Amino acid sequence: MADSKQQASKGNTISCVKEQLAKMSDLEHQTLGFHGQKVQFIYLTSLCDSKIVNRSLIAPLYEMGDDKEYELYIASFPGCQQLEAPPQIVAKLLQGCAALAFDSGNLYLFDAARVEASGVAPAESETIVQGPSDSFNESLDVSLNLIRRRYQSASLKSEARTIGAQSKTKLAVIYDEDRVDHNVLKELMARLDNINIDILQGAAELDRYLASTKFRLFPTTILTERPDRAVFNLSEGKVIILVDTTGYAVIVPVIFNDFFTAMDDKLQVTLVGWFLKGIRYLGLVLTTVLPAIYVAFSSYNSEVWKIQIALLVAGSRATVPYPSFVEVILMLLMMEFLTEASLRLPKAIGSTATTVGGLILGTAATEAGLVSNIMIILVSVVAISNFVIPLNMMGFTVRVIKYALIVVATLYGLLGIICGCLVLVMYLTSLRSFGKPYFRIFVLDRLKLGRTSMGEKNNG
Repeated sequence: MADSKQQASKGNTISCVKEQLAKMSDLEHQTLGFHGQKVQFIYLTSLCDSKIVNRSLIAPLYEMGDDKEYELYIASFPGCQQLEAPPQIVAKLLQGCAALAFDSGNLYLFDAARVEASGVAPAESETIVQGPSDSFNESLDVSLNLIRRRYQSASLKSEARTIGAQSKTKLAVIYDEDRVDHNVLKELMARLDNINIDILQGAAELDRYLASTKFRLFPTTILTERPDRAVFNLSEGKVIILVDTTGYAVIVPVIFNDFFTAMDDKLQVTLVGWFLKGIRYLGLVLTTVLPAIYVAFSSYNSEVWKIQIALLVAGSRATVPYPSFVEVILMLLMMEFLTEASLRLPKAIGSTATTVGGLILGTAATEAGLVSNIMIILVSVVAISNFVIPLNMMGFTVRVIKYALIVVATLYGLLGIICGCLVLVMYLTSLRSFGKPYFRIFVLDRLKLGRTSMGEKNNG
C-alpha cells in the first residue's frame, strides 16, 4: 500500500510539472528502464547541457546494476536536491536542472545547466596602457573567479540574491567583512530586497533601481568591466555587485573623485598620477564651462576680453546670421549626433563615416558663413575634453550639464555662469551615495589618513 501511494504521489507530481510546462517545444520527458526498474527524466533541452546529461546521468544508469546504487550515486552529487512541491520543481527546471523520478517515489533535481558565455576578453570601454587587460563576462562564476584570484582572503564574502519574478537573475554581493562599512551593507541589502520587478537584464538596469532618488543628474554608483578596479574598491571597504548574464559589476558607495581615477594612476609614479588626474579635472572644467563662456563673452560681457580678442571674435562672427547661443547649440548638437553615430554604426565603417562627416560638415559650415572658425575650434576642444573622463557614466552626465550652463549664460551672461556653477556645487554637496558624502575629493581623504595615523600613534 505504501509503495502504491508513493507511486501515485510521484505520478501526480510529474503530471503537475508537465502541465505547468505544457506547450514548451524544448521539454524532454524520457522513461529509461533497467532490470525491471524505471527512471523518468524531465528537463529542458535549451537550458541543460546534453553532454552533462549523457555523461553524468544516462551512462551511469546502464553501468550500474542496482537501482538503489544508482539513486545513491545521484543523491551524492553536490548541489543535488530532493524536492516534492511542483512549483519548486518547475522553478529548478527553469534554472537548468534535470528532474529524476525513481520508482521509490523520490524525485531529485540535478544541476545540468548549460552556460552560454563568451570567454575572458580584453576590456573595451575602460582601456589602460599598463596593467591587466581582462574583463568580466556574462558568467557569474567566471566573474567571481576573476575577483577571487586577485583577492585571496578568507574575509572576502559573497552573498547570493535573486531579482526578477520572471527572469530570476542571480546576483552576488561581494565585500570584505573586515573592511566594509556594515551600515552601507545593511542599506544595500534592504534596497535589493525592496526591488520588485519582472525582468532584470543588466547591471546598468540594477543601478537605476538602487538609486535613492528616481530623478538624478550624477551617477551614485560605478559600472565597471575591470576586475582590477573591483578588487581595488574591495580593499577600500566598498561593496561589489556581480550580475549574471552581464559583463559589468556595480560598485557602491562611490564619491565624485572615483569617476576621474583610472587604473593607470595606481601604476604610475605618484607625481605623474597626480598630473594625469589634474588633466582630467581640467578637461571637466573646459567641456562644462567653455561653451557657456563663449556665449557670455561674445554676447554680453565682451568688455572682459582684450580689445584684440574682442575684435577677432567679432570679425570671425561677421558672416554668422544668428546669435552666438544658437551657433553654439547647433554645433554641439551636431557633435552629439556624430558621437552617437560612432557608437551605433558598425565598427568597420563607424570611425570612417564620423571622421569624414565631421570634416565635411565643419569645412562646409565655415565656408558658408553659418558658423565661425573659432566655434569649430571650441567644439573640438569641448569634445576632446569630454573624452578624457575615464568612466562613461560621468561623461554622459557632463554632456548634459553644459547645455544647462549655456541656457543661463544666454539669459544672464557671466553672472549666470557663476550662479549656475554655485548651484551645481551645492547640488553635488547635497548628494549621498548610500549615506556617504558624494562630493568628496581630497580634503576628507587627508582627514581619514590623519585619523589613521592618530590611531596608530595611540595604539603605539
